[in-house]
Amino acid sequence: MASFAGARDRASSTRYKRLGRRRVYGHLGTALALGCATVAAAALLAILGYVVYQGIGAINWAFLTQLPHPVGVSGGGVGNGILGSLIIIGTATLMAIPIGLLTGIYLALFGRGAIAETLRFFSDVLSGVPSIAIGLFAYTVLVAPLKHFSAFSASFAFMMLMLPLLVRTSEQAIRSVPQSVREGALALGMSNARATLRIVLPTAMPAIVTALLLAIARVTGETAPLLFTAFGSQFWETNPSNPMAELSLQVFTYAISPYPSWQAQAWGGALLLIVAVFALSAGARFMLSRAMRGLEA
Repeated sequence: MASFAGARDRASSTRYKRLGRRRVYGHLGTALALGCATVAAAALLAILGYVVYQGIGAINWAFLTQLPHPVGVSGGGVGNGILGSLIIIGTATLMAIPIGLLTGIYLALFGRGAIAETLRFFSDVLSGVPSIAIGLFAYTVLVAPLKHFSAFSASFAFMMLMLPLLVRTSEQAIRSVPQSVREGALALGMSNARATLRIVLPTAMPAIVTALLLAIARVTGETAPLLFTAFGSQFWETNPSNPMAELSLQVFTYAISPYPSWQAQAWGGALLLIVAVFALSAGARFMLSRAMRGLEA
């Protein structure tokens, strides 16, 4: 009897020791994760703070609305770059939405077999292709045959960068709609196409808009494709078939210049890009929260 009690006490002691070690390891893992998160947040805040400190002095109405001035002439701005960014990214968005959305609908509702798996594979591969390679591809397809740079070729490159995120996220958003919703629409006499357009897509729309905002944020700060496509301009340009200024390209050009005035404007342009990406990311988070609430309801 005494030996049985001793064995039980030893087993209980071993169990408590293991539990204690697990708690120690758990606390160490939590502390390590918290430390890594703190370092990442501190680095992000340091970058944001330094960009704000360097760029806030360049932000004024003239900077936002005027053309760049020659070296040695005070003032000037990046108004043509802001306009060019809106045109290039807007055109890329208009091209990417129908292709990405229709592909996502096909993969979510009808995507079976080798063709669908091939599309998914190519989409995943395209998402990992460096942006400079996409720029070279746009140069080969549109710039070299036409023998001149253009904003449209830049939009084409941006569309290629946006498509993988739109395709895969649209597919997941449509898949997240309960099958009973679509079946209910079909039971009421709707055709397959009408049920998709009138019921499934509106239900998944917040998640699709989230993907679109993230895709726009993805290309907002890209510069490498623009070196081979838009090329830049010192004037107001609204024709997509001509070379066009773009804000991130102007930031790159000004940042590598030896002129302090241009470098100051580069910091101002970088601040504008960060604000734009922050606004798009905040909008994406808001739409994602709406999508999650809709699914829970």
